[in-house]
This record gives sequence, structure tokens and C-alpha cells, in this order.
Amino acid sequence: METTVKVKMKLADKYQSGFPLIMKDALVNAEVLTKEGQHLNVVDEQGTYIGKGYYGLQNKGVGWVLTNKQGENIDQSLFDRKIVKALGLRRKYFDDPNTTAFRVFNGEGDGIGGVTIDYFAGFYVIHWYSEGIYQFKDEVVQTLKTQTDYRGIYEKKRFATNGKYLDDDDFITGERGEFPLIVKENGVNVAVYLNEGAMVGVFMDQREVRQAIRDRYAEGRTVLNTFSYTGAFSVFAAMGGATKTTNVDLANRSLPKTIEQFSINGLDYEAQDIIVDDVFKFFKFAGRKQHKYEMVILDPPSFARSKKMTFSAAKDYTNLLKEAIAITESNGLIIASTNHAGVSRKKFRTFIDKAFKETGLGYNIVEEFSLPDDYRVTSTYPDGDYLKVLFIKLV
Repeated sequence: METTVKVKMKLADKYQSGFPLIMKDALVNAEVLTKEGQHLNVVDEQGTYIGKGYYGLQNKGVGWVLTNKQGENIDQSLFDRKIVKALGLRRKYFDDPNTTAFRVFNGEGDGIGGVTIDYFAGFYVIHWYSEGIYQFKDEVVQTLKTQTDYRGIYEKKRFATNGKYLDDDDFITGERGEFPLIVKENGVNVAVYLNEGAMVGVFMDQREVRQAIRDRYAEGRTVLNTFSYTGAFSVFAAMGGATKTTNVDLANRSLPKTIEQFSINGLDYEAQDIIVDDVFKFFKFAGRKQHKYEMVILDPPSFARSKKMTFSAAKDYTNLLKEAIAITESNGLIIASTNHAGVSRKKFRTFIDKAFKETGLGYNIVEEFSLPDDYRVTSTYPDGDYLKVLFIKLV
């Protein structure tokens, strides 16, 4: 059974053109949304058909349009069609023995907002971003079971239930993985854990950035990797000839996880510095000791909280960059990154410009990255292209 929702006339053309996100303030009758997972018939105020979708609460909106085709229903055949098409578009990755971890379905970029699917050496991991899309679990799992040669399927529930995010075993079907599962990224080994909550050990959207660091920038440089997580940037830097890496992250798990990533690549982790500490505190320490680095990697979360402070990329990135500039060698390189969807490319560049103006130094942007092509984005929803990375040379 479908519930009809009406889009305000002033936004009707936008939705008719394929805009997929159902926003509460775009609706005339939002009060009819009562249960997540509701099938929605989306029309304008005059009753003209726009599409079909579902109700699911995300920080972005209240649901997604899944089809604009008259007569197409939200059923197994829709999920089959869209997921099979997405798998086909990743053929080059499936055929590449040097990269065995990548995204096979990227939400609205592949036509179904609210769900992503990642591939790790035969295992699939489904990320559900609302209780609404989770109502279609059987359809998504069925498509993977019938259309892929899967070893095992895992899931991550990225929505809050009673204020808590669910981190249970995450296994759905097939064989259970043995962890760490070693996957390859451009020939480098990466340890992942599909059974330890939402973050598996590597952010694959940074694949091209890590490759660039290894192949074009790391040789002969000392590298500071802040918010280092499991140290993947540093492993690539070391593989590319960096003289030493320093890894700083507040999470206790970052120490054993980073040691592991170096070790599975035959690198001596004891030749690196792996520090569990607040990045902001470390900047002050490095400044006092007059430590300087030839490459500084800044990839903070959109929001971070420590005992003493809260960081928001939208508000605090300029100050973070100024701290990094202070400990970067002249002619050094800063790799500045944000995955905050609310910070546009243009706005991100203003953060960079402001930081350098306030420190009185010049800079050149030598290279720029956004999402790799397995993270498909649709032109009707440019906010989906959330990743912004700039390679900045101090001059």
C-alpha cells in the first residue's frame, strides 16, 4: 500500500528533473508520514506524478525517490535492476587483482538512497542509513544472493534505535570471514574487520589519494599523519619511500591497528612513530619542540570531541590548518581533506585561503581529488559528491 505525498509547486520542477531526496519542508502534507519504510507515491500539488519512494529518516531528509518511471513499483525487480546495473559498472574493479576492496553500490548515485554496499575480497557489506531502507533488507540480500558469487554478506545498521547505534555481530549469510581479512588496494595489503562495528579499518573513498601519496609525493619526506585511524595513509607513504611517518590518533585501538597495517606489508612499524594522543594537543607539543614535517596529512572527521574541545569541520577547519602550517617545512606539502557534505568545494577553498592569509604565507594547490568512480554520484544530487582533498604546497 502506498501513501501519497505532495511536493510544493515551487519545488515540483526540481523533483521532476530527478532530485531524489525527499525533504520534509518540501512536502505539503508531511503529517501522512507515520511509519518508516512506508511506500510513497510522490506527486505535486496538482496531482502530477513525480515518482515513487519510501519514508526513512536520515539527517539529510525524510526519504528518497527510487523511480520516476510511471508504473514501476518498489519491489524485487527494482532492486535487481539497479544493483545488477551497479555491479556491471564496477567490472574493471572486479577484474583487477591489485584492488580487491571497493564500493559496488553508492546510494542515490546508483539509484537507491539510504543504502551502500562495499566489496571486500568476496564479502559484501551492506550499510543501512535509516530504519526505512532497512525494511527492504530481504530484497537487497536476495539480489546479492542470486546475482553475485558471494562468499559472505555482512551488514552495518548506521541508524539509531532508542538513541543507540547498533553494533551486533553484523553477519547475514554465507560463510563467516576470518579476521583480519587481508584485501588489496593498488597492490598494498590492508587489514579489514567486517565484524567490529561500522568502521572496518579503511576509508576506501581515499584510495586515489593514497595512491598519489605513494606514487608521486612521499619519497624522501617526513610525514605527519593526523587523525590517522589505522595508518593507511602512512603505509602508502612508507611504501612510496617516506623517510619516516608519525601517526597521531586519539583512539586507543589506533596503536595495534596501525602496527598491524605496517606489519602485513613487511614494513618495520618500530621505525615509525605511532602516538595515541589528541591531535590538537600534539600540534602544541610539536610546536614547542620545534618539530617540522615535510608532509602533513589532515583528514579530520566532520565532527570530533575530546575531553577539552569539540571540532567541527564547518567551523574549525581554518584554525586546524593554521596549526598544521606552523609545523610544516617551507616548501612542504599539506594534504587537506574533508568529507563534510555541508562544506562545498568553494567554501573549502575559502578555509584554505583564510588560513594562509592569516599566517602570512603563500601556497599553490598542486592537485585536487574528489570521490573515485566506484563512489558514483548523480548530477541531480551534487551533495552526494562529499569528498574534497587538496594537495597544497607551501611557497
